[in-house]
Amino acid sequence: MESVGAIVEPESWIDRLIPKVTVPEGARGPWSVERFTVKDSVVARFRERHFEPGIYTQLHHARRGLVMSDTPAERYDHSPFVRAAHGDVLISGLGIGMCIGAVLRKPQVSSVTVIEIDPDVIELVGPHYRDDRLTIINADAREWVPEKGRKFGAVWHDIWDSICGDNLPEMHALNRRYGKRAAWKGCWSQDLIRA
Repeated sequence: MESVGAIVEPESWIDRLIPKVTVPEGARGPWSVERFTVKDSVVARFRERHFEPGIYTQLHHARRGLVMSDTPAERYDHSPFVRAAHGDVLISGLGIGMCIGAVLRKPQVSSVTVIEIDPDVIELVGPHYRDDRLTIINADAREWVPEKGRKFGAVWHDIWDSICGDNLPEMHALNRRYGKRAAWKGCWSQDLIRA
């Protein structure tokens, strides 16, 4: 129960479009889902990425470190894809399922196919997203081939741990690979790298 006179912050547009992840903390193989707290507003050095105070969820790898999180900066990065998602949707990379949860909220999305290379990530995160429209496939997005004639309303590739110009050749290759099958396509951080 809220106290009388309490100030309630309105939900931001990013919270409505892409809510924070609710996957519980856990571990499988070298992977873990963990909560972390940002106590003060922080501006990261790279491209002035802003982190508001709050509790967030991250996917962490024992050797590679932080792979993804549901901070506002990362949710903003995924917002063009979530807005464009319609019909049959293809996502390369499961992560913490942030995009899956967001696009499955959209009535205009008829199916979501996720290609994830690591079976430990599938076992750790996949069971927390239950929807008849969702299919998670253990495969490499750089090699997986959809059934003949399959088209997608939107295709999103998010298989990189960090924002880095070295990812551009692989992004271009994935966009070419799936481009003729997609009404809309994109890659996480591609616009940031180009800028």
